[in-house]
Parts: sequence; structure tokens; C-alpha cells
Amino acid sequence: MKFVIDKQDKYSLLQLNEENLNSLIAPDLKSEFVFLCNEGVRNLILDLSEVHYVDSSGLSSILTANRLWKDQGSFVLTGIAHPSVKKLIEISRLETIFKIIPTVEEAIDFIFMEEIERELSSEEE
Repeated sequence: MKFVIDKQDKYSLLQLNEENLNSLIAPDLKSEFVFLCNEGVRNLILDLSEVHYVDSSGLSSILTANRLWKDQGSFVLTGIAHPSVKKLIEISRLETIFKIIPTVEEAIDFIFMEEIERELSSEEE
């Protein structure tokens, strides 16, 4: 599996450099998600701009990440540009579950806003 991880203070960006997110790649991606979560990555941005095809195994790996970060911070999908990937997410009705942001820059801004909201709500308690 080809990917690049950019680790920052508030987030990590995982850019998947594969055209297909399928049953050959999904198990490795799930393992990477578990590793990052256990490593303490608070917010994860998954960039799918290079991905042209996702099958059910690939979708399952993305759902795994969504579940892992549910209580830890934020999980954001970005770069969903290819029509077949967009259509699969829409058909699966997962656009209502995933936080989907168009660009990496906007996803980073979103993460920073989520962090500010979490800090403010923890101060109120």
C-alpha cells in the first residue's frame, strides 16, 4: 500500500496514493488506522484524491476509521473527486455519517475549528 502521512500537532493527514481502495489494500489501511489511533493521533484527515475506485472492503476500512475516531477526536474525508467514489458514498448513504470536506486545506481548517469547540466546551464543564 502506497501512502504518505503528514503528522502535525493537531492532526495527521494520510494521503492514500493508490487508484483502487479494494480488498487487497483495505486490510493494510485498517491496520494503519488502528496503529495511528493507538499512537494517540487525535484528528485524522484521509485524502482520497488519488483514489478512483472503492469497493465494499475499502468502504469498510473507512468506516473503521470513522468508528475509531468517534470518541477520540475528528475523522475527516477529503479529496473525493472521482465520480465512482462519490457515487458509492452517496448510494451507501454514508455522506450523512462521514465528515466530507472538499479540500485538504478546508479539512485542516475544519479540524482547527473542531479543536476550538472542544476546548470551549471542556472549559464550560
